[in-house]
Amino acid sequence: MCFDKSIIKFLLVISLSVSTSVFANDVEIVKVVLTKQTGTWRADVTLKHADEGWKHYADGWRLVDADGNEIGMRTLYHPHVKEQPFTRSLRDFQIPAKTKILFVEARDLKHGWSANKVRIDMTKKSGAKYTIKYR
Repeated sequence: MCFDKSIIKFLLVISLSVSTSVFANDVEIVKVVLTKQTGTWRADVTLKHADEGWKHYADGWRLVDADGNEIGMRTLYHPHVKEQPFTRSLRDFQIPAKTKILFVEARDLKHGWSANKVRIDMTKKSGAKYTIKYR
């Protein structure tokens, strides 16, 4: 098969624009810091999103285990249009000792839960976009 170079370029541009638009409104999880406190945990999660106002903003994040069980949820009650990226915390939650893998997920009002997640390996002190601290 022989394709004209202009057709190939056109198809490439179309596929890139479609894939960009699919993820353009997703909430980006920039960084996660988990801190083990006396008997409980604290999570500091930094998010970035193109908040537009009350009808479209990042409205929460959560921690789930590898089976999808929710460990903790932080609801965000207002847009952060001029505060990007921003960090919000969740305190005093438990992570079962047997838990090896966690995920941080984020959502916005318009699109729901983002496909972009941060995978946390609880056996390592740090990884891509996360750090675990012990006090």
